Amino acid sequence: MISLSLPSVFGQNNSIARPNVIVILADDMGYGDVSAYGSKTISTPNIDYLAKQGVCFTDGHSTSATSTPSRYGLFTGCYPWKNKDAKILPGDAPLLIKESQFTMPKTFQNAGYTTAAIGKWHLGMGNGNADWNKKVTPGANEIGFDYSCLIAATNDRVPTVYVENGYVVGLDSNDPIRVNYEKNYEGEPTALSNPEMLKMHWSHGHNNSIVNGIPRIGFMKGGNSAKWVDENMADYFIGKVKDFIENNHEKPFFLYYGLHQPHVPRAPHHRFVGKSGMGPRGDALLEADWCVGELISILKKKGLLENTLIVFSSDNGPVLNDGYKDGAVEMLGGHKPAADMRGGKYSLFEAGTRVPFFVFWKNHISPVVSDALVSQLDLLASFADLIDADIPEDLDSENLLGVFMGNSVVGRKSFITEAMGRLAYRKGDYMLIPPYKGEKRNLTGNELGIVDDFSLFNLKTDIGQTNDLSEQEVKLTKNMKSEFLSRTKGYYNPENKGETLK
Repeated sequence: MISLSLPSVFGQNNSIARPNVIVILADDMGYGDVSAYGSKTISTPNIDYLAKQGVCFTDGHSTSATSTPSRYGLFTGCYPWKNKDAKILPGDAPLLIKESQFTMPKTFQNAGYTTAAIGKWHLGMGNGNADWNKKVTPGANEIGFDYSCLIAATNDRVPTVYVENGYVVGLDSNDPIRVNYEKNYEGEPTALSNPEMLKMHWSHGHNNSIVNGIPRIGFMKGGNSAKWVDENMADYFIGKVKDFIENNHEKPFFLYYGLHQPHVPRAPHHRFVGKSGMGPRGDALLEADWCVGELISILKKKGLLENTLIVFSSDNGPVLNDGYKDGAVEMLGGHKPAADMRGGKYSLFEAGTRVPFFVFWKNHISPVVSDALVSQLDLLASFADLIDADIPEDLDSENLLGVFMGNSVVGRKSFITEAMGRLAYRKGDYMLIPPYKGEKRNLTGNELGIVDDFSLFNLKTDIGQTNDLSEQEVKLTKNMKSEFLSRTKGYYNPENKGETLK
């Protein structure tokens, strides 16, 4: 525990009740996708409210540049690259987090909190051979969540159904679900066999089963009464969030709220269609902001805003063409999803993990812009201090409660970042990217951060990472290289060509 513990946060003798804690995690939202950081091409007033009335981090990071490992790091407080299975999972993957593993929700559960996970999951469900017509277990409930209502993976992967406490919502037993990621079921239409059924067309990878006029990754048969309607997903999940808060507002709760925006397929509710001027991706950003506004409203209604700490962030950086022809590139205009940074989702460059990151607690946190280096990895240890909970000593999570409360600007000294199985090293203002094999860009067009030799960048003076300093800063490069190789011994492999996009 650090010196800023319960007495200084809550007052003497812990006389104020422990706060509710909510983590809102957007999906593929970039640093430049919110107006809180100065973007003039998008307006996100509800997200901005959290940023402007709390701690607005300018150097806040996800643990990975892709979804599954990022969430793994968030929930376990452990570097995802230490787990060989922590990579982008298909929709039928088994639960990635072991039931015996310590987790963020268990931290709160053990302290008497009611816990819930609602929205995007992508950490696997079941044992690897899930029968979606019965209870799918283990899942979120088995690793610390009292209640869960989730999508198994991503909204572009089958099964395209909601799973509530392990059970598919709205399933008709006479129309059982079958899921396969290797081959189609006889007679079932796909984007290749029946393109006339599509209302959204694929650009790469997304040409398997068609649901709601949108082609997906993977094959699915049956379960028609349970299939979601993409345009209603935001309303569905915020409804579940409101129900949970209504039913649990009289005692402390921890809520993970996983937004699905602006991940593909971008199919926002008709209320938002055309509102951004940037096509479906921009409209999805507006929908995400609306979701945050609805959450704030229910907290105000129940008188909980002053006793609820809210963290808002994103699982990784932005991407435009991630598999569908939705105009994200063509309609971008002057909008810069990654701000002035290089890379994005899938990338070792800075935009892969530097994401929106805000911590809000009305009347307990004073508004401040913080340049402290922080990671979502550190929320677990910091929350544990906040609620005076015990956690294992072997986690990678660091206790930065004072930083998250805005009372300190001394963040992390360093961390290892990860993208598609590849690693890089951040220390202070500097980023060291080691050499890897493979293409410099993937199918999305995003730069992956592939360099020919160890490259050093000063992010304070060169946020766009255009100037390699390795030959000028020889000693620093040598020292950081030595530290990186020592910390990643057995994990760093220069032959690693990264994961293949499905």
